[in-house]
Amino acid sequence: MEQNQSGTPSNLQGRMIGASLTTNQSEDVRDFYKEVIGWEHIEVSQGDHSDYRKTTPDGQFMAGVHHPAGMFSGLPPVWVPTFLVSDLRASLEWCRKLGGNVLMEPMNYEKNSGAVIEYPAGAICGLCQI
Repeated sequence: MEQNQSGTPSNLQGRMIGASLTTNQSEDVRDFYKEVIGWEHIEVSQGDHSDYRKTTPDGQFMAGVHHPAGMFSGLPPVWVPTFLVSDLRASLEWCRKLGGNVLMEPMNYEKNSGAVIEYPAGAICGLCQI
């Protein structure tokens, strides 16, 4: 399988790899999607609160639910789809050049780095580089 410069398989670039939701009601959201969709969760302690990784019953990651704190403060309470990119910094540069905004600057987490951008007309998405 061909890989790009970041080591990510090139056939994955541009694919949606998950979604996240930032809300003050993360426990209610956690329970809602458990009942409606069947998602399980993994609790991730953030000191004074917990965020949640939503997974399928067999453990496959699907989404994150976060409190509006730390790197997630200031994000609106909407589902934000996240797409894989080969060069996060270059993608953010293009976003700005094309009139978009960076709502969350690049943050490193686990083996990834990610950011949240806004299209000039207001649509929001996440970008992730593995």
